[in-house]
Amino acid sequence: MLETGRNCDEVITQIAAVGKAIDTAAFTLISASLKECIQEGGSDAEAVSAQLQRLFLILA
Repeated sequence: MLETGRNCDEVITQIAAVGKAIDTAAFTLISASLKECIQEGGSDAEAVSAQLQRLFLILA
C-alpha cells in the first residue's frame, strides 16, 4: 500500500482491521474449543482449564 502512494492513515486503518480479524478468528477458535470440551463432559476439568488458559495467554 505504501508503495502505491496510499497515505499512512489508510495503511494504519487496514493494519488495525487485519488485527481485529485475527483476534476474532482466534476467539472463535477458543469458543469452539470450549464448547467441544463442555459437550464431551468426560474431559478432565484441570486439563481443559490449563488448555484454555494457555490459549487465552497466547492472545494476551
